[in-house]
Amino acid sequence: MENHDYCAYFRNKRITVMGLGLLGRGVGDTAFLAACGANVLVTDKKSEEELADSVAKIKKYPNITFQLGGHRKENFTNCDMVLKAAGVPLNSPYIQAAKDAGVPVVMSTALFARAVLKRDVRLVGITGTRGKSTVTHMVHRILERDGRRAHLGGNVHGVSTLALLDKIKSGDSVVLELDSWQLQGFGESKISPSVAVFTNFMPDHMNYYHGDLERYFADKTNIFTHQRKDDVLIASKQVFHLINKKRVMIPSRTIEPVSLSDEWTLRVPGLHNRTNAAFALSVANHLGIPREVSKEALTTFPGLPGRLEFIREIDGVRIYNDTIATTPQATCAGLQAIGAKNNVVLIMGGSDKELSVEPLLEIIPEYCKAIILLPGTGTYKFMKYANSLVCNIKEVGGLKEALYQAQKQACSGDIILFSPAFASFGLFKNEYDRGEQFVQFVKKIS
Repeated sequence: MENHDYCAYFRNKRITVMGLGLLGRGVGDTAFLAACGANVLVTDKKSEEELADSVAKIKKYPNITFQLGGHRKENFTNCDMVLKAAGVPLNSPYIQAAKDAGVPVVMSTALFARAVLKRDVRLVGITGTRGKSTVTHMVHRILERDGRRAHLGGNVHGVSTLALLDKIKSGDSVVLELDSWQLQGFGESKISPSVAVFTNFMPDHMNYYHGDLERYFADKTNIFTHQRKDDVLIASKQVFHLINKKRVMIPSRTIEPVSLSDEWTLRVPGLHNRTNAAFALSVANHLGIPREVSKEALTTFPGLPGRLEFIREIDGVRIYNDTIATTPQATCAGLQAIGAKNNVVLIMGGSDKELSVEPLLEIIPEYCKAIILLPGTGTYKFMKYANSLVCNIKEVGGLKEALYQAQKQACSGDIILFSPAFASFGLFKNEYDRGEQFVQFVKKIS
């Protein structure tokens, strides 16, 4: 993709898209490739019925065919390229078959980055176990407030980063939220963003990494390992300590964010969000953006849906949607941000990610007067260790019942916090669906 006619690169290529998904990114990638004239085969383990919403959006393209309900190896060996979705198993036999056949295996965000890094486009990449979404949107907001053309991509709900190629112009900035899976693609392509942000590192996704924390960290480090000497890495003290401990080479300049000034009052609650804002400010300072522009953007930042999102107050009880809290540590941060002594009715539960629940068990007695549990493997794990908790604990079968029971427990001045601490597999399509259902139930309360 040396030239700027990106469609010419894909035109007439036979491309297998592995993983259509339900979040919209796979749909956007596939539609973009089809519009460019590629012959696209979409393959997914999910059935056509499970993927009905996604399939309906791209069925109009005659050059898209489908292999749903399972993969076939010949679809990975008889093509010009495989576009691999995030979260494909590390030991996928289909990906190995493609590699054995000499077929290039790429990931969409890395493919996009590889193309724009050849142009006069500034690429800002943000990763970390927690905080990356908020920092990404804060940085994008600052850039726009400064009058710069800025694009948002990566791990953003409903956004196809690959499809942004049609919109990019010289001089633009692109801000990418990068999870460990997308950074696998960066590592395979041997690229890193020119401005890299690494907020923090904690255990996560151990169900995917089979308990291998080193592998998870190695994927994360692709945010900076292929930078050039004039690039910059902005990271926390904790991350720099881990990098030094593991003797990972940093090829670029380094910056450690300073604390946000106490005179800056943010709309988003919690010390963790002040840390997020400090990262965003560090990026803005590096890019030469006036401090007053950054201050206005950060102090008016309204927060993101599903991240300590205030929904409404009913009879003096404030209700928050924190569905993106898919780890015990994230739920702890939510409790610390908005809770007070025993004033929180916590709705939690879901699928286990093979993470310790100990931090949550330690903090619940301080903040929670009651816990309402949704079903799931993570919930069962939590209950094995919950004998020491003295607050009221009730297990329910679904989200509507959970909200009803939470209302029965809450009094004026209390908080109902939906912060699951676990993944959404089973009852919901994904964590966004989980949060949207919760919000709708709350809005229907009369």
